[in-house]
Amino acid sequence: MAEYFEYLHTVGFEETNLVGNVYYVNYLRWQGRCREMFLKRRAPEVLADLQDDLKLFTLRVDCEFFAEITAFDELSIRMRLIELAQTQLEFGFDYVRLGDAGDETLIARGRQRVACMRGPSGRTAPARVPDVLVRALAPYAQVGSPA
Repeated sequence: MAEYFEYLHTVGFEETNLVGNVYYVNYLRWQGRCREMFLKRRAPEVLADLQDDLKLFTLRVDCEFFAEITAFDELSIRMRLIELAQTQLEFGFDYVRLGDAGDETLIARGRQRVACMRGPSGRTAPARVPDVLVRALAPYAQVGSPA
């Protein structure tokens, strides 16, 4: 299994519904946050490129839920590269509840497909995944993926 990029998160009350469990849309927010923290820590040059004309368009997201979580649960959101194409990337996310005794429980699994684009708004065109991003993602590629 490939290494993963890890984003740690403590669930807050604002992320739960009236019943007390986490509202599903938060899982998608955490995918985005994990991806952002990856860029900040492992590929800050891409952040600078995003200020220029690079755009990362999310094409598809999904999440499959296995168990419920509630406020103050400690989570590890673990991102891996599933697929690298010329202009697109696909990430996989494991959502793991971290127990006090060091135990871990997989509570959900998600995916996200992203396209790289360049150009002014309204006239963007597909662009190659930046080399710096390809290099930064290499340690997180799943075995058998073309990264």
